[in-house]
Amino acid sequence: METNKPLLLTNLTIYAEDRTIENGYLRLKNEKIADYGSLDGYFFDEADYERVIKLSPSFSLIPGMIDVHVHGAGGCDTMDAVPDALKTIAESLAQEGTTGFLATTITQDSHLIEKALSNAAEYIGAGQEPGKAEVLGVHLEGPFISRKRAGAQPLSHIKEPDTEVFKNWQELSKGHIKLVTLAPEEPGAHELIRHLKASGAVASIGHSDATYEQVEEAINAGAAHVTHLFNGMRGIHHREPGVMGAALLRDELTVELITDGIHARPEMILLAYKQKPKENVILITDSLRAKCMAPGTYDLGGQHVTVTETKAALEDGTLAGSMLKMKDALVNYSRFTNCTMEELILAVSTNPARQLNVLDRKGSIAEGKDADLVILNKEKEVVMTICRGKIAFEKGGVDHGDH
Repeated sequence: METNKPLLLTNLTIYAEDRTIENGYLRLKNEKIADYGSLDGYFFDEADYERVIKLSPSFSLIPGMIDVHVHGAGGCDTMDAVPDALKTIAESLAQEGTTGFLATTITQDSHLIEKALSNAAEYIGAGQEPGKAEVLGVHLEGPFISRKRAGAQPLSHIKEPDTEVFKNWQELSKGHIKLVTLAPEEPGAHELIRHLKASGAVASIGHSDATYEQVEEAINAGAAHVTHLFNGMRGIHHREPGVMGAALLRDELTVELITDGIHARPEMILLAYKQKPKENVILITDSLRAKCMAPGTYDLGGQHVTVTETKAALEDGTLAGSMLKMKDALVNYSRFTNCTMEELILAVSTNPARQLNVLDRKGSIAEGKDADLVILNKEKEVVMTICRGKIAFEKGGVDHGDH
């Protein structure tokens, strides 16, 4: 039964923006974080709460995870261009600890991209209910990319960067395109990068064959992000550092990492961890509609993708997105790098919130911010996801009291 009473979490370790509280409580009310602190000396009457969730300090409370690069899940894809598809994706992602995401497009016919953008604008504009991951905008991956580094992006629909085309698409999306993957070496790219920078969207270097110098020029124009580091880009050569070398060396660039152990070996993830400032790493899934579905053959931009439990590939073996869940991305990153919990939170929550300019309301645990929260057990497994104050996922066996 719906009530106006707050929700109370108790007896767990809270990784708040300002401090870590080992035996803490946190109150949620009206979709926001009301307050939090130490349970020592804190008294409460359970009758005052809709629900009291009692845990133990072996459980950790962290801010909800934000995936800035996800195409689909649960059998649906952003390019399906219907509201129910985004709703299904939002419900599915909450099961893995994701509370916010960018609905990501793929290189396709302009008409199909426009349908997806209009649909995202309609879905976001209609108002998103708590209890599902929130669509924070759109990641336009392609079509302004390199044919040489297309990966699983359909070659027939690749276009040169075009600022006027983008302006039209941004208008269709009602301003919700937040991140654009492009190849900066292509004609017209610098003009588009400058426009993105001026208008508040993030220009990301990806599916690119750029040289180190061309990446430097892109940075000067305003590029600030790198799409799925190591994949779909010119690699490192001792006489030409390429996109990869620039991404690792230039602190102006925040990098995405797919930590499934397939897109990049664990040692390469460790290299990025050791090389990049901790504020410049974002974990993503790049997942497809087949995530959470049975192995089989699925569609990606009109192409057949063969999916196993861990891998998705085109007929020629080219990797085509992933089956990775954010909850597993977090665990793998911890295992590959031995990073701290604070560094994990940066990579899955704070850094993406900052890059998307929503850190004022998401990305950390602080009073007044959206109640987007994840509870982890001591193995860092997700046992509960709360999206804007409403429980979206709960693993069996969590101790609690209901009222």
